[in-house]
Amino acid sequence: MNKQVTSMPIQSEFHYQALTPDLILTAIESLGIYPETGLLALNSYENRVYQFRCDRGARYVVKFYRPERWSAEQIQEEHDFSAALVAEEVPIATPVMINHQSLHVYDGFKFALYPSIGGRSFEVDNLDQLEAAGRFIGRIHQYSSQAVFQYRDRMSPQLLGNDSLVWLKASGHVPEGLREAYFTIVEQVLAKATVIWESVEVSEIRLHGDLHPSNIIWTPNDGPSFVDLDDARTGPAIQDLWMLLSGDRSQQMLQLEVILEAYEEFCDFDSRQLALIEPLRAMRMLHYNAWLSRRWADPAFPMNFPWFGQDKYWEQQILAFKEQLAALNEPPLSLMPQY
Repeated sequence: MNKQVTSMPIQSEFHYQALTPDLILTAIESLGIYPETGLLALNSYENRVYQFRCDRGARYVVKFYRPERWSAEQIQEEHDFSAALVAEEVPIATPVMINHQSLHVYDGFKFALYPSIGGRSFEVDNLDQLEAAGRFIGRIHQYSSQAVFQYRDRMSPQLLGNDSLVWLKASGHVPEGLREAYFTIVEQVLAKATVIWESVEVSEIRLHGDLHPSNIIWTPNDGPSFVDLDDARTGPAIQDLWMLLSGDRSQQMLQLEVILEAYEEFCDFDSRQLALIEPLRAMRMLHYNAWLSRRWADPAFPMNFPWFGQDKYWEQQILAFKEQLAALNEPPLSLMPQY
């Protein structure tokens, strides 16, 4: 039996209704940039992102930030961070400066303009690409460890875990017949993840924050380029590494070895952080469910995630969290011994 998902009284009002094509074009033109082509919507649900070519032949990506998610100070800190990395010769997307500003506002919408970066998908099973990515992540962390974010969030079990759990309990999105099973296993997973998190004392640095393979664009001549610092946060360095691992345990250990050997050409890595991989994975799973719930008033979400309202999805989540609890109880990944 499927349960119809409805929007909740506690959700904030949906804000993108006013972001019409005419408003988007007018906002871009207010910067003195005139689109020659139509707007191609890119794969982004949190924000609204479009690619176009202007009348002078340059290709751009315009990003309209979701209202009320980040403050102007938080967005500007992200922009300043990416610009500083570019100055360090790190290939990362940074907004175009127009009239000495990277963050613009039109009719209440915050937005930024980026140069379009061409390339192909990053291959997580390609060790050469992993090595190149590890080298540049090391360079990012070498720079980012020199200071801290003033306005961006800090990663924690409270932010990613407990806050997500509280939201889901109040949301009404978990089917009634599965609530007890779902929340019982989630609470066990979160408790175990929190214990591990608190047992590992490591320094925290400025992070990309959401460095999954889709946020790396590969170019044959220039190697990796990094995009989308929208979730930049303070946290442990391993957060920018673990999502690049795939396959079984032995494959992940090999990938980790390749990444860290290149990474440590520029930045030391504290191996104690390896114990945080499974807690971070667990909190990401929970945060993802809460994210879908929080955004359900946005029509793009029911359209693109219709299975979120089905019992089968939550049954699969219960199974996934049981498997994650088992993973949390296993020894963490370790580096291969050196001979």
